[in-house]
This record gives sequence, C-alpha cells and structure tokens, in this order.
Amino acid sequence: MPEGISRAALARQLGLSRAAMSSIIADLLEMGLIRESESAPVSRGRSPILLKVNPDFGKVVGIDMGATHVGLILADFSAHILKAEEYPFDVSQGPLKCLREADLRLQAFLADTQVKLTDLLGIGVGVPGPVVAEVGGVVAPPIMPGWDNFHIQSYLEKLWDCPIVLGNDAELGALGEWAYGAGRNERHLLYVKVGYGIGAGLLLDGQIYRGASGCAGEIGHITIEENGPLCTCGNRGCLEALAGGRSIAERGRKAAQADPRSQLSSISAEQITALDVAMFARKGDIIAQEIVAQAGGYLGTALASLINIMNPGLIIIGGSISQMGDLFLEPVRQAAMRRSLPVFSNAVRIIAAYLGQRSAAIGAITQVLAWSAYRSLAQSK
Repeated sequence: MPEGISRAALARQLGLSRAAMSSIIADLLEMGLIRESESAPVSRGRSPILLKVNPDFGKVVGIDMGATHVGLILADFSAHILKAEEYPFDVSQGPLKCLREADLRLQAFLADTQVKLTDLLGIGVGVPGPVVAEVGGVVAPPIMPGWDNFHIQSYLEKLWDCPIVLGNDAELGALGEWAYGAGRNERHLLYVKVGYGIGAGLLLDGQIYRGASGCAGEIGHITIEENGPLCTCGNRGCLEALAGGRSIAERGRKAAQADPRSQLSSISAEQITALDVAMFARKGDIIAQEIVAQAGGYLGTALASLINIMNPGLIIIGGSISQMGDLFLEPVRQAAMRRSLPVFSNAVRIIAAYLGQRSAAIGAITQVLAWSAYRSLAQSK
C-alpha cells in the first residue's frame, strides 16, 4: 500500500469484517509495522485516516547473483531503494570464491551508507539455478559448476549472522515485477530472464508456482532443435544454447571473423559479448540485427508452447538481453503469436521488464520483507 489505504478499503480487499480488520490493524500499529497518516481533505465529512507501511521499521538487502554480474540493493521497509550497485561477477568460479567475493562487495556496499549487517532485518539472495528449499541451495545447476548441493543459505547465515532468504533469480524477477513493476495486478504472468542463460518465474493464480521439487521454470532447457548446438546441461538444441547470451556472443564472434563488412569485426572477436552484439544491432548493423532476431524467434517458439499450456495474461522479458528493446522483443512476439492458438495468443501481452536489471534484486527484497513481517507477527503471539 504505497500511497496508503483506509481501514474500510483494506477490509473490503481482504474480505474481512471491520471488527476483524480493526483488531489486526491494532496489532500491526503496536508492533510498528505500519503507521497512520491523514489523507487529503475531502469536500464533505471527515478525511479518512490512511494506513501506510512504516519505512523506518528496518532495512533489508536484495542480492541478484547472476552468471556474470552481482547486483545489490539496500531498501527500507517500504521497499524504497536507498542504494543500488552492480559489479562484474563470474559464478563459474565456484561457491567459496564467489561467496567470499559477494561478502567483500556487500561489506563495502554497506560501509558507504554506514549501515551494519546487524542493522538488517534480513538479506534476500537470488541465484541462477534451480533452488531446492530442503537443501538451501541449488541442485544440478547447468551454469553453476561446483555449486551442486552446496548449502548456500546456511553458509551465508553463518558468514553474515543474518537471516537469509534464498530463491531462483527468475522466480524473484517474477515477484519483483508483480509487486513493483510491469506485472502489478496480474494474477497469471510469466517472467523470463534472458541473460547468459534463460530461466522463468511462474505466477499462477496470484501464487508463485515452484513445482514438485521447487525448481519449476527451467525453460532454457526446452529442446528447440533436436540436433542443435551443445548446451551446458549436456543436451543438444536447448533454448538456452540457441537464444541465451552465451549463444548470441558466440554467433557474434563467428560473424566478426567471417564478414569484415560487419561492425562486429571492429573489435577483437574473442572479446565480443552479447551486449556488444546488441549495441551494434541498435546502430544498424544488419548481421548483428539478424543474430538478435534469430535469438528472439527461438525464444518466441518456446514461449508459444508455454502460452498454450499456461494461458498467461502477461509475459515479461527481463535480464540483460531484454534491454535490446524491440529488435529482440518483436521477433519474440511474432514467433509466439504465430505458433500459439488464437484463443491464448489474443489474451497475452509480451513486454519488457519495467524494473530492468533490478527485477530479481527487488524480488529478493520483496521476499525478505514478507518474511520479516511474518516473523515479527509470529514472535508477537
């Protein structure tokens, strides 16, 4: 409730009686989770007292630990961002080296704001692999070598002496966009993170869907071409091997070596990244645009199947590759619409993430805020 809400309106939204709502509100006010504020004057009668989340209840941190970057956000209890930074990162270095680096980044990040770890209510962490709650880590993650069954959550809780909420980055991206981004008020949405790899967060009937093992959403390993390129998971022709950032970069390197007319040849082929391909595509390079469009077409083909199965109202494309804009999104839309049934395609929109690169970190903040509120309520009983 960012602008505030009256007791009566909140009772209507939750389907509770005013008496029941008043009792709950009294407890929340006493704990300091929310506070009252006067609304704007009305022409007739008394102005209603509005309820707002108390931003001063505490601070939280959200961490998006991607394959090639780590993003950190410090927020107050109303999810207002106080500080945000992003740094290069290499998740393939393994858990011990990566988590030590994340620790150094976090310590310096907090020092700049004079916030201590002991001041935090909790830290939400997103990782680019299938998270299993019972393990407190990832199981068989294709782009995280050495992380299999490593207990990330307990390791960080001991390291930081702070409650840790762990989640898959795409799942957190869906949560972030639903709470504060392009997916607000949507009950059926699909968030697709397209970066070095490809993963999805599924929001079905207003709830994050995690599946039987807690790992739902690994759409990057849908087979698109049976005899296609080798994927990091060991199979061939996976969506990730055809449309992920690694694939886009590889095609850019080959194009730079094969065609000197392309602007891609102006830089060393070994150094070309997916973002370089995107940059030259935006500058009008035909070959770079073809690479981007082909990747978008592959993604749209995979999404068509998901549209037919899930019937979402909204698909949000996030991650670094989504920042290419319509050069990438339009081929995605065309392929998805062409290959899905009209009854489903007519009901869905495909758009870029409103929160951009911050979707997962803001989702991590959202999750730890909800967890902190729940814990505070439970401790007050």
